[in-house]
Amino acid sequence: MPSPLPGMDPYLEHPSAWANIHHRLITAIADDLAPQLLPKYQILVEERVYQETLEDSVLIGVPDITIQKPRSAVVPSAESSNVATVEPNTQINPRSITLTLPQIVAVRQKHLEVREIATGQVVTIIEVLSPVNKRSGQGRIDYENKRAMIFGSSSNMVEIDLLRQGKPMSEQESEPRSHYRILVSAQEKRPQPDLYAFNLQDTIPVFPLPLRSDDRAPLIDLKSMLDGIYDRSGYGFVIDYSQAPTPTLPEFDLAWIRQHLLMNSQG
Repeated sequence: MPSPLPGMDPYLEHPSAWANIHHRLITAIADDLAPQLLPKYQILVEERVYQETLEDSVLIGVPDITIQKPRSAVVPSAESSNVATVEPNTQINPRSITLTLPQIVAVRQKHLEVREIATGQVVTIIEVLSPVNKRSGQGRIDYENKRAMIFGSSSNMVEIDLLRQGKPMSEQESEPRSHYRILVSAQEKRPQPDLYAFNLQDTIPVFPLPLRSDDRAPLIDLKSMLDGIYDRSGYGFVIDYSQAPTPTLPEFDLAWIRQHLLMNSQG
């Protein structure tokens, strides 16, 4: 069964669900586009690693995390060493405190690259944002630097933001405020990307994937993919729509969800 909501289902943003959504959406986009791109292009799942401190990282909802622990120093015992030992002088250092040093985590996040088979050149990069990209910290800084490099290159970029929480990647006064955003930056149109801004109540826009200027742009239907993931992941049996989603919503949006679900159940 698909999600009962017409657009982005905010319950899929829950930290316990997002890692699965992110992984499967990346795969779904690749599987859907591959037949339309071959034999000129191939679409590949690639991985980028962000370094964060454990206290600054969003551990729940981040696809892959590796904690890198510092090596413990090996101190030889008095029995196994010929070096003389000195008894501690408690008068010099009468007290000590235990400190906790920041642990480093490696956050591994997948993205998609469309490559021209004849040349191996990356033509288009597709990013699906995760919490680590949208909150302050080294992960966001690294992503913004990578984003700037792409905008300065000959590659196209698609940036999919289906998370309400966190600060959008870029906000200009002319941009509408919205729950969700899809940015399509075709190299030939820079510095004027196409922004698809939409809210909880809206359907998710179907948008074109930019390739070479002389190629037909295939369309990406995220709603269809998300409904398939929702069904195959069994979220219809897990999500309790009588409770508010996490992250929470303003009362206006919660009232809209309740009304929509009620009408859907009666229809």
